[in-house]
Amino acid sequence: MKQVVIHTDGACRGNPGPGGWGAILSAGKTEKELSGVESPTTNNRMELTAAIKALQALKRPAQVTLYTDSTYLLRGVTEWMEGWKKRGWRTASKKPVKNRDLWEQLSEVIEEHDIEWVWVKGHSGDPGNERADLLANIAMDQMLDC
Repeated sequence: MKQVVIHTDGACRGNPGPGGWGAILSAGKTEKELSGVESPTTNNRMELTAAIKALQALKRPAQVTLYTDSTYLLRGVTEWMEGWKKRGWRTASKKPVKNRDLWEQLSEVIEEHDIEWVWVKGHSGDPGNERADLLANIAMDQMLDC
């Protein structure tokens, strides 16, 4: 299985407000940058979207190390999602899961890959996280300049 390193980030100006996401995929000497925008949205939706779009960009199953600064994404995928699915996409307190549409997409796309989820502190100098953040912000700037 091919080894891929992914760095993702989401950003939002206002919450909700215009938002952007960025991702860098690295496999050996090959790198690919992805980014996009949405408005209105939230920072959590952009964090989820970055991970989904990055994983969807992989053409075949891979061994992935995915770095994120989002504890919402990390805890959601590693701690909460299985329980949500068992409860029909409801939280432990029986409330509907926020961003269910994106969680369902993520649930589907992660099945294809062997993924190690790694949290990094945002804005702490991690090069991959800084680049993903820059991509998200450039995408937002371009949308807002239109």
